[in-house]
Amino acid sequence: MGQDSATRRDFFVGAGALGAMASAPALAAAPVDPLLALPGRRIAGLIAERKASVEEVMRAVLAQIAAHNPAHNAIVALQDGDRLLAQARAMDARLAAGETPGPLFGLPWAVKDLAEVIGIRSTDGSLVNKDRIPTSEGIMVQRLRAAGTIFIGKTNAPEFGFGSHTINRVYGPTRNSFDPSRSAGGSSGGAGVGLALRILPLADGSDFGGSLRNPAAWNNVFGFRTGTGVIPPEGNEQWISKMGVPGPMARHVADLGLVLSVMAGRHPQSLQSIDVDAHAFAGPLDADHKGVRIGWLGNWGGRVPHDPAVLKICEGALPAFRAMGCTVDAAQVDFEIEPVWQALLLLRSWMSGTGLQRLADDPATRDLIGPQAHWEIANSRNITGAQVLNASAVRSTWTRAVDKLFEHHDFLVAPAVQLLPFPVEQFWPTEVAGKTMRTYHEWMLGTFLVTMTGLPALAAPAGFSPSGLPAGIQIIGRRGAELACLKLAHAYEQAARPVIDRLPPALA
Repeated sequence: MGQDSATRRDFFVGAGALGAMASAPALAAAPVDPLLALPGRRIAGLIAERKASVEEVMRAVLAQIAAHNPAHNAIVALQDGDRLLAQARAMDARLAAGETPGPLFGLPWAVKDLAEVIGIRSTDGSLVNKDRIPTSEGIMVQRLRAAGTIFIGKTNAPEFGFGSHTINRVYGPTRNSFDPSRSAGGSSGGAGVGLALRILPLADGSDFGGSLRNPAAWNNVFGFRTGTGVIPPEGNEQWISKMGVPGPMARHVADLGLVLSVMAGRHPQSLQSIDVDAHAFAGPLDADHKGVRIGWLGNWGGRVPHDPAVLKICEGALPAFRAMGCTVDAAQVDFEIEPVWQALLLLRSWMSGTGLQRLADDPATRDLIGPQAHWEIANSRNITGAQVLNASAVRSTWTRAVDKLFEHHDFLVAPAVQLLPFPVEQFWPTEVAGKTMRTYHEWMLGTFLVTMTGLPALAAPAGFSPSGLPAGIQIIGRRGAELACLKLAHAYEQAARPVIDRLPPALA
């Protein structure tokens, strides 16, 4: 799994790549259109009240893309601007004719490039799919469409979502919104950067081991990995429990709730989707948190390596909870980490690599897939049913150990990242806090540990390093506590305003 210069160059010269791999584009600060500075739900409200036109919002978004996407590469497969403006005018005409708008009516939307959208190139970040134009789309995209969005393109993602660094050989790298020489995180990196740069009012992503949480933390926005089944799991196979989930991303918690209200709820084609009161997510989030007990996981008792700078930033977010009336105490899971990590490696390769074996076996596609995919495929080859069963048992025991913490705490809080954004030309970190990383994704261990529990985890901004790089926390709730997580995060947002409101240098 080396990172030779020829391979790196291949990733930086893909369609949409941003020039020489060692140099970041020059930045020119540009003010934000006042319309796009508003929360997404407010923009939707102005459209519904006919105080802003859909065409006006679309023009602002297209201008923002033109100003900032060349330097950051968040939006890919961008659709023709004239066609998008024609769609916007048609939606304005529908409103004028008396149509009742959906909750996201008229909002420009770019779907993460791991989900198919009819008529828009959907690549999974892989050369294998570089020319694919879908003729069907899944439940989440159907719900976004029904809510009134206009699909303007896709947000960039790493190949098949592998790793938390958004770079691929189709489109090249997505660059961090606060420092384009650094990684945007991933796999929802395009979404995180698009939100931070006010290119997108709202966004979707997905999360297996931190793909909503890491890019949210590195771009100073919010991302919500909900519990399994809250948002309908998709795919041909429906009975085996999924570890990856789609989810909302936004700059404000109330916006997060609005998007979740559209995504969530049982669907007849998703056998493990569950009944939830989806409308409640878009409702009032104000609540009294006096006496709420927060368990601080920190670096998991010293067992998960974290850059000291990240721990300092995240610990600096804890006084905001105390200011809300919460108590904050240290928490530690009574279970060894290494067996959980080994179980995770096996389950992930089994879930993610098995279905891709045909690509490695076919000479026509073997060289079109990247090193992470090859690694997962190789690991999946000889997995037995007994190994899967044993790994699932470890996962179950781990989950019960984490659940036990809720006997003494109402929520758990942990860093959402283990290090600050690394150089964009690096494929993955090889060391964290002096510890060598054994795989391309071990540096995401702190988010994987939460994934293994199936608990809801909401990523929120925590603060910045002296050099201006962001980090974030994850708020972890009891099973079924999605609404409670939103309410706690909403109160935290008000208490941490100076951090939440900080703009990327390109917008300052």
